[in-house]
Amino acid sequence: MNKILKIAIVATLTVSFSSCSEFLEVNNNPNAPVNENLSLSAKLPAALVSTVNQETGQLNQIGAFWAGYWGTTSEGVNLFVDLKSYNGPAIRHQRDGIPVWENGYTTLLYYQLIREQAQTEGALFYAGIAKIMQGWHFMRLVDIYNNLPFDDALQGTRHPTPRYENGKTVYEKSINLISEGINDLKNAPAGVGPGADDVLFKGNKGLWIKFANTLKLRALIHQSEADNQAYITAEIQKIQAEGSGFLGVGENAFVQPGYLNTATKLNPFWESNYRTVQGASTGNHQDLRPTVFLLEQYKLRNDPRLATLYTTVGTDYKGVLFGNPNAEAQYNRANTSVFKGPQENNDKPGALFKSATQPSVLMGSFESLFLQAEAAQRGWITGSAKMFYEQGIQESFKYMEVAATAFAAYNAQPTVNLDQVPDKMAAIITQKWLALNSISSIEAWTDYRRLGLPAIPNSLDAPAPTARPLRLMYPESERQTNNNETSKQGSDDIIKDKVWWNQ
Repeated sequence: MNKILKIAIVATLTVSFSSCSEFLEVNNNPNAPVNENLSLSAKLPAALVSTVNQETGQLNQIGAFWAGYWGTTSEGVNLFVDLKSYNGPAIRHQRDGIPVWENGYTTLLYYQLIREQAQTEGALFYAGIAKIMQGWHFMRLVDIYNNLPFDDALQGTRHPTPRYENGKTVYEKSINLISEGINDLKNAPAGVGPGADDVLFKGNKGLWIKFANTLKLRALIHQSEADNQAYITAEIQKIQAEGSGFLGVGENAFVQPGYLNTATKLNPFWESNYRTVQGASTGNHQDLRPTVFLLEQYKLRNDPRLATLYTTVGTDYKGVLFGNPNAEAQYNRANTSVFKGPQENNDKPGALFKSATQPSVLMGSFESLFLQAEAAQRGWITGSAKMFYEQGIQESFKYMEVAATAFAAYNAQPTVNLDQVPDKMAAIITQKWLALNSISSIEAWTDYRRLGLPAIPNSLDAPAPTARPLRLMYPESERQTNNNETSKQGSDDIIKDKVWWNQ
């Protein structure tokens, strides 16, 4: 945690500003980039961009491998070895690892600065947003690490070795924090709040509250198998009493800070996984491929999303085996399907790669609708599970550039139609998995951990045939600065230790 405190002031200025040109010149004195020089309207877009960059970057990448979406070509057999082999110590490495913990807490601290300034200025709208987003990040960290600091966190030198709290408690406190954020939004005076600086909802209070409720629903869905039904029922009743509902058709949490087709200002997902500013194919675009299992699931359903997601090899779609340690010719770049974008699609947008300035997806309407479908199927909320399910598919089609007219024939199939499938919950989760492909892959990994759906093949480079990653190990930086607390959390094993809702 000390590392986070040291970089906080730097993060105040630099977090994600390189992605949005209109927010670059925000300091009264550019030679003194300190917290006091920044207005709330400058801090908010930076924090939101930091959130979505982590979601669509490192978290999406981890989930894409572990949720069965991505593998690598034979030429890329030595890429992403730590993720393919579930090498926990290497993933947490202070220098070469994946700093999920560090980035998460840095962004949490950034929202804390916004929250404190908003409370001082009486800016309830900003305070509400900060609380909602802190709830997002705390629960995301629990999903990945389990127990962690909450009450003692984000308080500077007051708690240099912050006390850990169990994941269940952090979840409950995070949901309460989101509820506080909703109340702040409702009490914010009309006409006083963010506008263009809110790069998520442009100051739309109603959408922010729906988003907050959807985030709470996601948290309740996560604990569907945790024998916590009384709590879930009580929280669902609170959401229903609040009355705003959840994100629905056409209501997407897309972050658009003003991406430009200029170096360092492109959409980060595009720039990392598709094309550089010069139009050159990136290393990830050359060596990341869909898995054989993923393609089989689309093919089984005659899914029209295949044609907008990937190129064909001859007349078919060809994938790779996740974690395959062998450089076999059939899995070469030339023999496997690549992600489709404008350059592979006659200058038309692809399912995932539309343009260098496309918005980043924090939460799609399709995810919200599949959450509602599952909740309705479980009897938690009123409404038709079938309706939410079908709307979720249609919204996924819309995002992935599939014609709306394709839905009727698709939904008529016995492998898709919710009235005809033998296992309705499996159908809901599988369609959600197909919709979240490479968009919010970390959520798909969470669904697999709690339900084992769909039946994703294990990595061929796993340490044992049944070994699956269940969480990340605490980072070395945390072990060095707060070892007394981390040592209390158990064996810290990526394969054996589960997060609280997966016990």
